[in-house]
Amino acid sequence: MGFNCGIVGLPNVGKSTLFNALTETAAAEAANYPFCTIEPNVGRVAVPDARLEVLAKLAGSQKTIPTQLEFVDIAGLVRGASRGEGLGNKFLAHIREVDAIAHVLRCFEDGNVTHVEGTIDPVRDAETVETELMLADLDSLERRILATQKKAKGNDLEAKAQLAVMEPVLDALRAGKSARTVELPHEQHKILHAMGLITSKPVLYVCNVEESAAGTGNAYSAKVAEFAKSQGNSSVVISAAIEAEVSQLGDEAEKKEFLETLGLAETGLARVIHSGYGLLGLLTFFTVGPKEAHAWTVEKNSKAPQAAGVIHSDFEKGFIRAETIAYADFVAAGSEAAVKEAGKMRLEGSDYLVQDGDIFHFRFKA
Repeated sequence: MGFNCGIVGLPNVGKSTLFNALTETAAAEAANYPFCTIEPNVGRVAVPDARLEVLAKLAGSQKTIPTQLEFVDIAGLVRGASRGEGLGNKFLAHIREVDAIAHVLRCFEDGNVTHVEGTIDPVRDAETVETELMLADLDSLERRILATQKKAKGNDLEAKAQLAVMEPVLDALRAGKSARTVELPHEQHKILHAMGLITSKPVLYVCNVEESAAGTGNAYSAKVAEFAKSQGNSSVVISAAIEAEVSQLGDEAEKKEFLETLGLAETGLARVIHSGYGLLGLLTFFTVGPKEAHAWTVEKNSKAPQAAGVIHSDFEKGFIRAETIAYADFVAAGSEAAVKEAGKMRLEGSDYLVQDGDIFHFRFKA
């Protein structure tokens, strides 16, 4: 199961620097988990999770395998992208394929780096990109709705269901609001997702600040945070320049020391990865044994058989039960045997909703 987050933004905002730092970090850690760069602009990175190392130590696991998140570096966008300006068509095609959007905004002054708009205003930049995406969605829906209305008049049930979603979304877009602002019943979310609308995807604003503001942010990032909140989105502060430097340091102790000199507890990349993970509505479960401690990803509200299917499709098809241990119980007891002795291991059935941190052993029939 793959989940990806598209990195977007205007030219010269630090988008590619951020992506390169992500992939350099991943390449440096490749010995610890399977890493691959699918294309020059696509890379998978480990999702930092301190729980994995704790479980591995308690279980005496020979190796750890983190769960991963995919990031896609998407061609820079300019005004008029919805009409094909610049690399607009390529940009729109790529962004339709991702699950969520990490929108990098320039929140730093630098006379040596030109800004496509001539001045620094990250909220304006965010609105520029959002407007282009809304125009693209508006064009897409207006070209489809007439055919859908015609089918609905002919009593096509699928068309009627699509129209019930299309019409309120189209009204919102015409009013200058994104598709994600439209409140729909849960059962209609699948229909909205199938429409491939760009502005229905969740957004994280990544504020790229100067090195001195990496820990606290600055006036620009504060405005972005306020704007993001008003839109129902979230934001994170990073310094792409610092991330590029950190990614070149191979030793973890050296990285930690470098960050400490800057007053930082963790890299901005770690915050971006965690935020992207949360943005996609994901959670982590574990499998633990003497050979390996493995973190796995599943969507929130997934049931135990779906989690089993992430490991192998046969596990889901033949699912019987899931031996389940909560992370806190495993740590408190110190071992799987001690958990069982304390009566803290549960047998969960096919209706069990996976909880973040669950440790599973799946029973299945071949």
